Amino acid sequence: MPDSAYHLARPKARTTSVVFASPHSGRNYPEAFLRRAVLDAREIRSSEDAFVDLLYADAPDHGAPLLTACAPRAYLDLNRGPDELDSALIEGVRRNAHNPRIASGLGVIPRVVANGRYIYKGKISLAEAHTRIANCWRPYHDQLQTLLDESNNAFGEAILIDCHSMPHEALQNVGPPGAARPDVVLGDRFGATAAASVVEQVEAAFASAGLRVARNMPFAGAFITQHYGRPSKQQHAIQVELDRALYMDEQTLKPHADFDAFKTLLNGVIAELTDIGRPEAQRVAAE
Repeated sequence: MPDSAYHLARPKARTTSVVFASPHSGRNYPEAFLRRAVLDAREIRSSEDAFVDLLYADAPDHGAPLLTACAPRAYLDLNRGPDELDSALIEGVRRNAHNPRIASGLGVIPRVVANGRYIYKGKISLAEAHTRIANCWRPYHDQLQTLLDESNNAFGEAILIDCHSMPHEALQNVGPPGAARPDVVLGDRFGATAAASVVEQVEAAFASAGLRVARNMPFAGAFITQHYGRPSKQQHAIQVELDRALYMDEQTLKPHADFDAFKTLLNGVIAELTDIGRPEAQRVAAE
């Protein structure tokens, strides 16, 4: 097991209803897991949202908590429901109604990493799957719900920024031929998980930094936005996908020379995002 399920960075003072969370940037690979995997060290990291936790690391300086996963996505996917168990990977699981995520090998315990490469040779036990869920999935989601409850209690609303990254090649067919690709894709399940006014402000924050923004294509959000997005109850959830080519080399899985500059640019976006969830009186005082 990873040493812990998550890392929580809290601000000195909570001044905004916004919560940042990165469920796919975990990189604590258990040795026993690596021994069972049939992939090399670079291949098994291909599903990571590498360095996303570092890009958002300054969120607490702006009055918002930052929750980051420790367990890697190849080990356990926090953006899946705990019941999304893959019968092709896990012994004793019945095949049930068609679920495209499970069918593609991307259930809560993934069968594959990027480009459909198998992680294991053979199956794992149902007991092992349940242990991973109990030790990693549930603590992360319990803490995330606690943070959103804190926002609701203190500010009368909660805004979850679900932080992700996307392969540059995933944007190949987004938009008309010849058009510039987006740098950022916002997912709100086509309006189901966040109020339009909140999504518009989030989009404006990225656009004001000179980033091209698209919505819901090719990524509209998965379990986390679906589960936590309750705009009728003033709980909003928006998935944010950043093009990895903006800050890293996808082949070597290393930050490139512009990483620090992009982090500085994103820090300005974070400041605007936290302002969305700041009470009007505090906002005026800050000005």
